[in-house]
Amino acid sequence: MPKFIPKKPEKDVISMRISIDTLREVDERAVEFGLSRNELLNQMIEYALANMEKCSS
Repeated sequence: MPKFIPKKPEKDVISMRISIDTLREVDERAVEFGLSRNELLNQMIEYALANMEKCSS
């Protein structure tokens, strides 16, 4: 069995502007799934990036 080596993913702190209504919905969804706002937003961004169509330019 391979050894378990805990790793902390490299992250950077950013600031973004988001509408109050959108933020409320994000917060509600985070509570539903038992996640922090930060973790939910990270997962949502990763999902969107993985499922976006490539630009043809």
